[in-house]
Amino acid sequence: MIRAVFLSHTAAPSGAELATLRLLTALRDSDAVAASMLLTAPGPLLDLMRARRIPVTLCDTDFDSRSLTIAGSGAGRLITGAVELVRLGARLGGAVRADGADVLVAQSTKALLMGAVAARRAGVPLVWQVHDRVSAEYFGRPLAVVLRVLGWAAVRGVVANSRATLRTLHTRGRFSVVAYPGVEDTAAAGRVPQRDPGAVRIAMVGRLTRWKGQDVLLRALTLMRHRPSAVHLVGGTFFDEQDYRAELERTAAELGLTVDFAGHVDDPALYYAQADIAVHCSVLPEPFGQVVVEAMRAGCAVVAADAGGPAEIVRPEVDGLLTPPGDPVALAAALDRLVADPALRTRLGAAARDRAADFGIAATARAVTGLLEQVVGRQAVPAR
Repeated sequence: MIRAVFLSHTAAPSGAELATLRLLTALRDSDAVAASMLLTAPGPLLDLMRARRIPVTLCDTDFDSRSLTIAGSGAGRLITGAVELVRLGARLGGAVRADGADVLVAQSTKALLMGAVAARRAGVPLVWQVHDRVSAEYFGRPLAVVLRVLGWAAVRGVVANSRATLRTLHTRGRFSVVAYPGVEDTAAAGRVPQRDPGAVRIAMVGRLTRWKGQDVLLRALTLMRHRPSAVHLVGGTFFDEQDYRAELERTAAELGLTVDFAGHVDDPALYYAQADIAVHCSVLPEPFGQVVVEAMRAGCAVVAADAGGPAEIVRPEVDGLLTPPGDPVALAAALDRLVADPALRTRLGAAARDRAADFGIAATARAVTGLLEQVVGRQAVPAR
């Protein structure tokens, strides 16, 4: 059995961290990989891991990875940050070695920095599980180049959450695999039948941040011939994004739109169950698009942005519709078409449920297990 330690710099339960929680739960129930979690900060994820009987270690640190960038830090702080990183890596490496790990899996770009030192200290290979597209759009061109080079130099294997993400990385001479963030096979909330055009409800789930495009949806609503009876924006604000929520609320009021700002919801299943149409309209290419799969699994008629991961999930006219990112006119046209045609919504929603089954967590666990076997250089032996 392969012993794998997964390293995360945060214990905040955002999309990537919850995807890791589901993956480790699936690996826990397998007989090929013994997975544990190493966190460098306290938070809700710690309790969620423990509740699922996943071994977890907290190695609390106040290390600030921003000290490793010349911009805004200065040469003195840069040197101090590098020394702190080596010390932290040695500390984490000690924990990895004490766990008897065969491989270390970094769960973010910050974890990659820490993990590069920790894996060397522990004498184990490093795998980078990439949840973000490493591109200029997300990191800026200079940092994206640095991360690609560092990722290639430091790791033996890469797990990408979509083909779109994998294309942003250097993987020559490295093991790599696409492992979509799988959904768990839990009972879906019972949904209502598709409503008549005059009673349609729309839901958009996702963090309220500008690149997710909630403002695009608001502008699209004003262009529609057939207005929905209710619109729900489900998602909280993090990292000083409260101003964007306030802007959305002002925009809705100025445009005369009735919009329910539901805030953060641990499980949006009930919103999906009550929605006829689910909207995804990120203005940047989404690394994967977990909310798209969740909406499809709930049987919603889905409209998603035609870029990044969602373009790999949705098959146009088969199990959903795709529109160009950041285009409120195209989004309004797609929504008008769906609102006016309950039969189309019903057909797409039924096909979407079937399509969502292709993104189960078991397939994710198999893909990751196969990659770890390649990296470690042996077939995992089932525990006796």
